[in-house]
Amino acid sequence: MGDYHFIYKDLEGASTQWDDIQTKLGNLPAKPPAFKPPAFTPATDPDSIPKDKSWIDSKTHDELEDLEDDFDDDRFLEEYRKKRLAEIQEAAKVLRYGSVTPISGSDFIREVSQAPSDVWVVVILYKDGIPECGVLMQCIEELATMYPATKFVKIISTDCIPNYPDCNLPTLLVYNNGAVKGNYVGMSRFGRRCTPEGVALILCQSDPVLNDGHSRDEESRQAVIDGVRKRFIEKVVADHEEKDDDSSSD
Repeated sequence: MGDYHFIYKDLEGASTQWDDIQTKLGNLPAKPPAFKPPAFTPATDPDSIPKDKSWIDSKTHDELEDLEDDFDDDRFLEEYRKKRLAEIQEAAKVLRYGSVTPISGSDFIREVSQAPSDVWVVVILYKDGIPECGVLMQCIEELATMYPATKFVKIISTDCIPNYPDCNLPTLLVYNNGAVKGNYVGMSRFGRRCTPEGVALILCQSDPVLNDGHSRDEESRQAVIDGVRKRFIEKVVADHEEKDDDSSSD
């Protein structure tokens, strides 16, 4: 005889149309969802993780001594070499100036008007033998070293503008994206005591002219202003202390 007690079992979690009807009527409980095992994730192999500068920084001195052999890993050396090369190239982009470059009239368009749009250019018009030109030039030379992402150039006034009056010297011109952004004629704008700090404040009154390469646009301008104020206060305090020492020694 056939086995009439056979019970058909469907796939776990599956249901028939009859089961669905009975479940809706409340005659059968709802079937639990089919069991799905979690996706398999292989354990991370520590040796497969690329070794970069952060990997070095996370190690203690003793750990580095124990892991000296890892520095022979070709992957690490290649990754570190690429990163250092990128850092050097980026630094070269930022520190592309750093001094006051002499130019002639024929150089002006190329060096000033056609400078990259993200570069601010400060031009000093001068003549040798004029004391005021020497004073402002010293300030400009110091600012050029402090803000190497800003381009500084100097040109004899009559090479730039024929018949330019000596009474207007020195003159500072500020360019950006091929346009004149500032024009400072003579020394009166920089006060009786022309200092690098005073010149920096004038140049950054409304535009981010000076840039050390570590910040951009408005952040650069604010950083210059904050730095100048700090150095000014330090200088005032130092001068005051020096005067106190002189008076006490008399």
